[in-house]
Amino acid sequence: MSTLNVVAGGSAAAAVAENIDALVADKVASRIAAKDFTLWGKEAEAESSIRLGWVTSAVDSQPLVDSIIALREEFKAKGVTRFILCGMGGSSLAPEVITRTAGVELVVLDSTNADQVGAALAADLSKTAVVVSSKSGSTVETDSQKRIFEKAFTEAGIDKTDRIVIVTDPGSPMEKAAQADGYRIFNADATVGGRYSALTAFGLVPSGLAGADIQALLDSANSAAPLLASDSADNPALVLGAALGATPGEYGTRDKIGIVDDGTSIVGFGDWAEQLIAESTGKLGKGILPVVLNPNSAELHSGLADLVAVRVVADATTTRGDEVAVSGDLGAQFLLWEYATVIASRLIGINPFDQPDVESAKIAARAMLEQRDAIAAPLFVEDSIEVRAEALNLDATSSVDAAVAALLKQLDTDSGYLSIHAYLDRTAVAEAADLRELFANKTRRPVTFGWAPRFLHSTGQYHKGGPAQGVYLQIVSAAKNDIAVPGRDFTFGELIASQAAGDAKVLADHSRPVLTLTLHDAKAGVAAIKRILA
Repeated sequence: MSTLNVVAGGSAAAAVAENIDALVADKVASRIAAKDFTLWGKEAEAESSIRLGWVTSAVDSQPLVDSIIALREEFKAKGVTRFILCGMGGSSLAPEVITRTAGVELVVLDSTNADQVGAALAADLSKTAVVVSSKSGSTVETDSQKRIFEKAFTEAGIDKTDRIVIVTDPGSPMEKAAQADGYRIFNADATVGGRYSALTAFGLVPSGLAGADIQALLDSANSAAPLLASDSADNPALVLGAALGATPGEYGTRDKIGIVDDGTSIVGFGDWAEQLIAESTGKLGKGILPVVLNPNSAELHSGLADLVAVRVVADATTTRGDEVAVSGDLGAQFLLWEYATVIASRLIGINPFDQPDVESAKIAARAMLEQRDAIAAPLFVEDSIEVRAEALNLDATSSVDAAVAALLKQLDTDSGYLSIHAYLDRTAVAEAADLRELFANKTRRPVTFGWAPRFLHSTGQYHKGGPAQGVYLQIVSAAKNDIAVPGRDFTFGELIASQAAGDAKVLADHSRPVLTLTLHDAKAGVAAIKRILA
């Protein structure tokens, strides 16, 4: 196993030096390990008292391993070799990084885009099993995905209860329905929030069925636990937490971090860390904005006074300037970043376990579904791209180029960020992710990119609850082949359109400017946006 280590340089090292003694004296690390729910203030106690199960997840989840492996062998004997995960936010991001790092295949369906759903349905169902993961058991996206696979298996003459596996909290609506239908159920720990659930059934069941070594994952976390619980200046969680939450910059504390995969064997770690940090810290007008970067991203070379780079590397022994280097095996890093996030939250005065603004987008999406005609007509259409705006004046604008320019004009050059929300089929239009780098090169400001509606369950909290610094670009496409949701009065296409419109409305209610570009042809539309930035 590689050594778990964190090294801070420059201003990040200054933050560590300034805060580490108090963190050690206050026994913050050992108190987290002891599940002391008083660490984040009186107002947070009701929530934190029931949200610290993640501290011991690597031990508590051990009994799951044998049953997951046994089910994998059972599926293998039946010729089932393809696994699909239906889940959102933390329920999908942890299994995605686990399986990609392990080099095993897992189809992650974390979208309501009808074309993406249709592609998952089109493969050989005789070799397919589906894991449906929902902590609350009432997530509309996951419920809709479950319904469509139930229908597909039944129509193919396959017993749905033989091929669908449920992961949910005890007592959830999904558990009750699954028990009535006779599904196999894996219960997760109800005292672990979704974004902290990597080492629970949510991370382990889909990953283990797909073939990842989940025992090694737990062993890695368990080996790191004593170090992370130690009240010592050498504790990497205290070092990382202080760097995340207190690194000074030209205009005060740096409130943005660039997470860079830089030579590590872990694949896609930044996406998981992004949802953990953003949803945990972005509230009450405060927060840390994580930005997933690559080693050549513009943010790392633009001299940004409000961003600190955190590089995930193979061996963290040195670092460059105002940066942090982190190394360690995946299981250990899951636990490290969870500790560091709640330590940073303590430093900035935030309850890391609630998500008060996530529900607002869900409510708005439901309202849009009930009143589909409430979705506004476009302000204008150019080259098959419909243009809409919320909290953004486009009165004198008649081109997509000018609309984009109007949005970027709202971007504060000292503290602002641009967030791109891609309501697209991420498997068929993967090139949309290239827009992140192009906009970063153009603006020389931090740019985040989120596949939608997945981000609504994670970074969406930061957009509404964090500092009012963002401007937002929604990119939406109509499905080529829409699909009705069985047992519901809406289609996947109507659902995702309602989610985009609902989130835009909530952002506008928070005085955040939103530009929505609806593409009649996703590939052609993305190419057109790229040409604007050329």
